[in-house]
Amino acid sequence: MANTSDIRNGMCIELNNDIFAVVEFQHVKPGKGNAFVRTKIKSVTTGKVLDHTIPAGHKINDVRVERRKYQYLYKDDMGCHFMNNETFEQLAISEDLIDSPQFLKEGMEIDIMFHAETERPLTAELPQHLVVEVTYTEPGVKGDTATNTLKPATVETGAEVRVPLFIGTGELIKVDTKTGTYIERAK
Repeated sequence: MANTSDIRNGMCIELNNDIFAVVEFQHVKPGKGNAFVRTKIKSVTTGKVLDHTIPAGHKINDVRVERRKYQYLYKDDMGCHFMNNETFEQLAISEDLIDSPQFLKEGMEIDIMFHAETERPLTAELPQHLVVEVTYTEPGVKGDTATNTLKPATVETGAEVRVPLFIGTGELIKVDTKTGTYIERAK
């Protein structure tokens, strides 16, 4: 059990039979009335962000979580299979626990968050930015680079990303895995 004074960004708490990570918090002491802590919390299981107010001095259930590096191996009907880089043990988790499964590449390292007491996987997070190869896109027309027009492109993982007109098939691009948007050409 923790107190509201122990709340920090990134801390995981249990609330309404769900696990939430604290995104932001602010201790508020109004001129009239009791102090409270205003928090913005994100559900680890669903990804929803909620505003939640906790009275000052209130006890909260903190949850101990661990992040471990795993390497993506393959996907089948049982889910996505990962291997621990230190113990070489394999783990299969369902695709709904992964934040952007369409960008998974064989051999890439991701962070899997585990509930420390039950050893249950909670979420799997890909790196923020990923370099992928464009496998198919319509060819651009010379001189069409003046506007901010985007066209669809299929990348090596099978995901579809909107790219500028000057990007062609076979080029490497940097993609934001959270939003699925094009950032820049890879160098």
